Amino acid sequence: MRVLIAESVAQEGIERLRTQHHVDERPGLTHEELCSILPDYDALIVRSQVKVDAELIEAGGRLAVIGRAGVGVDNVDLEAATRAGIVVVNAPTGNTIAAAEHTLALLYGVARRTAAADASLRRGEWERGRFTGLELRGRTLGIIGLGKIGQAIAVRALAMEMTVIGVDPYVTAEAAANHGVELVEFDELLGRADVVTVHVPLTRSTRGLIGREAIARMQPGSIVLNVARGGIVDEAAVAEALGSGHLGGAGIDVYDREPPTDSPLLDAPNALLTPHLGASTAEAQILVSEEIADQVLDVLAGRSARYAVNAPLLTPETARAIAPYLPLAEVLGRFFAQFSRGGVHRLTLELAGELAEFDGSPLVAAMLRGLLETSITERVNLVNAGALAKARGITVIERKTPDAGAFAALITISGETGGRTTVVAGTVAGGEPRITRLDDYRLDMAPADSMLITRHQDRPGTVGRVGVMLGQADINISAMHLARTRPREDAFMILALDDDVPDEISAAIRTQDGVTDLWMIRLGSGR
Repeated sequence: MRVLIAESVAQEGIERLRTQHHVDERPGLTHEELCSILPDYDALIVRSQVKVDAELIEAGGRLAVIGRAGVGVDNVDLEAATRAGIVVVNAPTGNTIAAAEHTLALLYGVARRTAAADASLRRGEWERGRFTGLELRGRTLGIIGLGKIGQAIAVRALAMEMTVIGVDPYVTAEAAANHGVELVEFDELLGRADVVTVHVPLTRSTRGLIGREAIARMQPGSIVLNVARGGIVDEAAVAEALGSGHLGGAGIDVYDREPPTDSPLLDAPNALLTPHLGASTAEAQILVSEEIADQVLDVLAGRSARYAVNAPLLTPETARAIAPYLPLAEVLGRFFAQFSRGGVHRLTLELAGELAEFDGSPLVAAMLRGLLETSITERVNLVNAGALAKARGITVIERKTPDAGAFAALITISGETGGRTTVVAGTVAGGEPRITRLDDYRLDMAPADSMLITRHQDRPGTVGRVGVMLGQADINISAMHLARTRPREDAFMILALDDDVPDEISAAIRTQDGVTDLWMIRLGSGR
């Protein structure tokens, strides 16, 4: 088979590929040139610059696998690749140590002001008093996101004699303690940490996570680090806090826009900035190259890839039977994560009706992908779903029953969080997912990108007041479902919305008389 390498990768991985396949290295080709030659190849390997869009994927009629030599796959059209039956793989572990070490390099650089001192000395100055630094021993490091990189940082920080605390909704206190980390709530971490470092994916919920409000809760003189994704840290808010002196320093490697030509951090004091170097070590490049080569070799040999990011490999029979239910399982997992508000450690996935006859592991993987995707940087697939869940203390029990009631097939997720049991169920009707149960309430509703749910006392006027408030905010309701236990007692209202609800509107609804709880469920791609 033939493999096209469209961007430069380390030779170690290329040599592995050449032991079994014909390999062409063609970096620097234009999009049009790639489209013209891609029909002759079975595999394509890129880094971050080549945009593997729908047009390029369509041109690659023979492609079985696309390899992204790195973690992020933003430059690959996953939907188009999946539709074309192309497995997309990445190399998520090769840069773990490089990213962890770069995070600590920035921390040391900020704490001892080495970059500013170096620049001063080169200007012919000798101002030792200006560059008095901080010792890190005995200080508290707060890690937001305890995945592979967060854990690697924790181990190294403990060797530096720092106290390490962390936040991760899908890591148990016991699992965190195994890495020397005290698991705390987000607000407690902000208030206790001398240094805050983020290691989470960029999603709707994490964009601007470290903004003005979060920074205001941090200790005066504390340090912020970001070697994860641009946008998680609000650059303007950090620059403002550095200027006022509330923050003592910041070490930033990734930016909302790259290169960050207009970032306010460029003019901020006590900011150590690097041009997205987290993975830029010779060792990491070799590991990434070898890891992506192994992934491509697996797929070309018909084996399951360890880090397939778009879909598990299914047998034809299983694929035909369960493929329509994979999007449903992912939506239900995403819904459950937000409705239960995280922290679940024991889940039951029940497959009823015709689904009970088939291997349920792809559905478990799809459910876990929806459940975990907003809290971890790794992509969840058939191979790694169980390991990722186990690492975060999540146990999944799979049950099967031929009885799906009135449905041909039914998927039900249940689990206990915060002392209450949460249940979400759904089916597929007319080829589209439907939500059929929410806790003890039966319903029939299509999931929407934005959904507002209230638990309230069943009183006249409650539903109307919420509708008026949404109307005044120019938010359109596309569908509504009402459920109650008994008249004038506990009730649910579920609204499918055309638009997202601003935080101030949902906060105002929450304060309405009779409203006892409120959830804003975001299921769309902009979540």
